[in-house]
Amino acid sequence: MTLYAWPKQAAFGRVVPKSKIYEHATASAALRERFVQQVEQINWAYKLAPETVNLPATPAVTEIQVFRLSLKGASLDQDVLKAIDRAIPFPLIFELAQGGRIKLTAAYKRPAPTPKSAADSSRWVVGSYFETDWQPESTLRQPLPVALDMAGLYEQLLSPLVQGKVANATDDAGVPAPQIRDCATAGYTAGTPATQPERLTLEQHIELAEAIVSQQKQVERIRTRLGREKQFNKRVAINAELRDAKQQLQRLIEKQAATQRY
Repeated sequence: MTLYAWPKQAAFGRVVPKSKIYEHATASAALRERFVQQVEQINWAYKLAPETVNLPATPAVTEIQVFRLSLKGASLDQDVLKAIDRAIPFPLIFELAQGGRIKLTAAYKRPAPTPKSAADSSRWVVGSYFETDWQPESTLRQPLPVALDMAGLYEQLLSPLVQGKVANATDDAGVPAPQIRDCATAGYTAGTPATQPERLTLEQHIELAEAIVSQQKQVERIRTRLGREKQFNKRVAINAELRDAKQQLQRLIEKQAATQRY
C-alpha cells in the first residue's frame, strides 16, 4: 500500500495538546483515558490546501489535513480517531506510527446536509475507518496522486484504503479482490451503453465496500454456527444458509469489480 511523500511546502508540524481535542470533541472520562493509554503524541503534520498543493478548493473539500499519531502500542481505539475528526473541521488523513512501523487510516468525511452552524461539529458526517497494513517507516514514499482539485485529491487518497479493506474482507471468501484500475487509461469496454461499467461516486464505492465487509462477517458467523452444530438436520439447514450468504457476497464482489474507477 502506498505511502505518500507529502509536499515540503505543505509541512505544518505542530504538536496538538490532547486537552484541545478533549475540549472540542467533548470527550468523556473513558475516552480521555484511551487517549492517555494509547497515544504518545498528536502532530498536525501537513496542511494540503490550494496554496500548498496548487489545486483549487471545492465546496466540500477546501483543505485536507494530515495528522501523525505516535502510538504507545500497536492498537488504537477508533473512538480516538473519531474524537480528532470531530475536533478538526476538515477531512483528515491519519498516519499511525509505532515501533518503526507506520500505516495510514482515514474515514470519508463530508459536510452534513443541514449543519446547525459553522462552528457545530455535527456539520460533518464521518463514515467508517479504512486502513492499510503496517509497513516499515523506511518504505519508499510516492508522489501525491494526480488530481484536478482538492475533492479529486481526497478521492485519490481514500480510494486505495477502501480497496484494501475490500481485499482483506474477501480473502477468506476465496474470491480474487477486484483490481484497481487507472481511470485515465482503463477506458470503457467497446459495446452498447448497457455493457459499459457503471461509474460510481466515492461515497457509493464506500457504501459497497462496507456492504462487502458486513456480508463477509455474516459468512463467518454462519461458519461458526455450523462448526458448533452437531445435529445432522440442523447442519443441512445451516449449510444452505451459508451457501446463500456466500452467493450474496459473490454478487457484491462482482459488482465491486464491475464498477472500479481507479
